[in-house]
Amino acid sequence: MMHAKLFSVIVVAAIGIYGVTGYYFLPLAHFEGGLTRLGMLPESRFGWTKEQPAVPHELLRQSSWEEADVLVVGDSFTEPRLWQSALTRRGMKVHSETWSTLPGICEDFTAWSRGKGFTGRYVIIEAVERNVEGTFARSLACTHTSYRPTVERQASPPPTRVDRSTAHREGKLSIGIKVYLNAWLLQRQRDNLDLSSIAMPGSVHVISRPDGCELFSHPQCADILFYDEDRVTDMGTPVLENMEKLSARITDATPIWVVIPDKSTVYMRQGKQFWGKAESRLYAPNLLQTFKQAIESKAVDLYPANETHLSTAGYLMLGENIFQSMPR
Repeated sequence: MMHAKLFSVIVVAAIGIYGVTGYYFLPLAHFEGGLTRLGMLPESRFGWTKEQPAVPHELLRQSSWEEADVLVVGDSFTEPRLWQSALTRRGMKVHSETWSTLPGICEDFTAWSRGKGFTGRYVIIEAVERNVEGTFARSLACTHTSYRPTVERQASPPPTRVDRSTAHREGKLSIGIKVYLNAWLLQRQRDNLDLSSIAMPGSVHVISRPDGCELFSHPQCADILFYDEDRVTDMGTPVLENMEKLSARITDATPIWVVIPDKSTVYMRQGKQFWGKAESRLYAPNLLQTFKQAIESKAVDLYPANETHLSTAGYLMLGENIFQSMPR
């Protein structure tokens, strides 16, 4: 009996210690960026701190199919409607869809879009580099458009700054503990092994850059998070040919191709030739060249350390490049 009571006391004490410890580290379970969430690393070390531009709410307005001058089909870089603000600021009316609602530029695309009421002048097709081959190949194989509309949501301007002085206590106790341990292990490997590349959970790598503090604003600015799923090799002629075939399906509007470089391409693999070829063959904006020049000019947080996506400043730069590439 005494052993049973002792065992119960130990179990209760262990649960109590775990609960107190988990509650103490619970604020670390709050994530802002996709890479900190996947790698389970603290925003206090990897969250951006430089103030970002403000984007007026009215510039994120979604126009109807019937009133739109521009139809956009894209991925998660299109969904926030941030880069589109460069167009709406100039009086253009934009209707945006994602590859989940409009899965492809199918053979019947022009007739189908006209049936939806779109009579605009431009169709912008956007995809991030690591998904380009699959996304465009699926479009090429598509014959009949299958539209999957969702409930329309209001896009909200992103914050210009983040106050991390307030502790968030949502989430699981275990996540906060894991984040603390991951941050401790990362620092231990950095101090003891002096590694320039350290693998973390969730297909995330922490890469050390000597010039990191010139390019990023987060506290641990010499270390930047990258996604292992980013494309390593350059894209070749078959991708360009697929883009040309899809362009031929858009007969009543001007197609604008927007391929967004992966974060690791911008910071580590700037020698890729695809964007120059796409510019020559399809008049696509050469975003790799633009972003490379921004990095050379020490643009801070073009892609924040904790994200695979652009910062607000990066999105606005993207939008300006897209606008400049549109024939008028």
